Amino acid sequence: MDSVDDVLLDSEDKMSKSLSFLEEQFSGIRTGKASPALVENVKVAYYGTTTRLKELAGISTPEPRLIVINAYDPTSLQEIEKAILAANLGVTPMNDGRVIRVPIPELSQERRADLVKVAKRMAEECRVAVRNVRREANDHIKSLQKNGKITEDNRDEALKQIQHDTDEYIRKTDEILSAKEKEITSV
Repeated sequence: MDSVDDVLLDSEDKMSKSLSFLEEQFSGIRTGKASPALVENVKVAYYGTTTRLKELAGISTPEPRLIVINAYDPTSLQEIEKAILAANLGVTPMNDGRVIRVPIPELSQERRADLVKVAKRMAEECRVAVRNVRREANDHIKSLQKNGKITEDNRDEALKQIQHDTDEYIRKTDEILSAKEKEITSV
């Protein structure tokens, strides 16, 4: 990367990916109502390879507190059931030989508090990732200036832009966390 624009685009892209990863992680946090996102990324041992559940089965929520998993290959039902239990999601799958039903129990207040803590930890990891991208980009900009490829004014402008992007992504992280907390704590 030999230009300020390259560094800025790269840092913006990495920050955006950190935020997307957080949203993906949050989709797997149980909130008390059934959501296919709770189980779709569960890893299942399928003929010797680990495969995500959403690639092995149709996942639906016919009722607010029930997830139904309809395996494309009925012989994989046992493995899917084992994988859901091993994922430690706080749910117990019921296999009737044709489909797997996953009833979603009501969350206790204690469990809700634990889930909020998990969500806060994930959000903090996202903030740290964004700050690491900022540090990397700042170092790169400073080295460009040191090597004479950009002026001090360009450097200062770029550092200001990187800080602005960092603040923006941390604000978005906080908004997503706030929405998730509200979703978890609402009964």
